[in-house]
Amino acid sequence: MGNICRSPTAEGVFAKLIREQRVEDQFLLDSAGTHAHHVGEAPDLRAQNAAFERGIELMHLRARKVVMGDFEDFDYVLAMDNENYGLLVNACPKEYKNKIRYFLDYAPQLKVREVPDPYFGGKYGFERVLNMIEAASVGFLNSLKETGSINEKVKG
Repeated sequence: MGNICRSPTAEGVFAKLIREQRVEDQFLLDSAGTHAHHVGEAPDLRAQNAAFERGIELMHLRARKVVMGDFEDFDYVLAMDNENYGLLVNACPKEYKNKIRYFLDYAPQLKVREVPDPYFGGKYGFERVLNMIEAASVGFLNSLKETGSINEKVKG
């Protein structure tokens, strides 16, 4: 929603994963929110701290709102929950609606579709969100590899 908790966490987690897999040059990542409440702000300090404990840096990220060009510019627009999914579908031009997906669809083992908003929760909420996002990030990357959307590099 505001692009200060879940989405920047997902951007940071996925950026670390693709860096570790040495495929970061095949991606353009950018998180965005459906609301403009926090535009220009850094991610929530609790999200930053929870991510930092796992070796993920979020401090450099800044909140922004989804713009119409995002639907054309990006191959995937991943939603964290039902409300954001609906807002994205309603805002998206018809020809790009197929790009909108639930992020947790890439982690079916979790048996949930929505990443809960940890904003009003304590530390455990941010840890839980990180666990979910890490699982979906691995699933998403594996999905891209399986479909041939990215080329794997040989580590040497």
